[in-house]
Amino acid sequence: MKITLLLIGKTEFNYIAEGFKIYESRLKHYILFETIYIPALKNTKNLSFSQQNDKEADLLLKHFEGKDLIVLLDEKGNEYSSIEFAQYIQKNLNKGLKNVLFVGGGAFGFSEIIYKLNLPKLSLSKMTFSHQMIRLIFIEQLYRAMTIIKNEPYHHQ
Repeated sequence: MKITLLLIGKTEFNYIAEGFKIYESRLKHYILFETIYIPALKNTKNLSFSQQNDKEADLLLKHFEGKDLIVLLDEKGNEYSSIEFAQYIQKNLNKGLKNVLFVGGGAFGFSEIIYKLNLPKLSLSKMTFSHQMIRLIFIEQLYRAMTIIKNEPYHHQ
């Protein structure tokens, strides 16, 4: 199975980018993993949040084709413990899925265009995090899930 993380814009803060790279390199020992960055919109001063989200939706949709499972990283999604998330990943590995796409929205979340697709949603917390922080939190949890699946000592419980 290949897991892809689709993100709007580059990671803006060095400390997040450095942490992300660490977990990205660790993940590659367990699974095919790719990060795709869609360039952030430019000249958005005169656009409402909704209009920005709709433009981002057009860019996101181009990457949805050919994916067996698309999961939105969204505050309205299902919450899992780390072990439950590992079980979720394992379940999808067992299904023989070839391509799983996790999607992080932009600063203002997702467009109604995306929500109308009725895709599964994953929330990483009841708390709200910036779309920049979610990148690092998600990739660490994905790495943690892989170590749980492999019964390695990274996760303590």
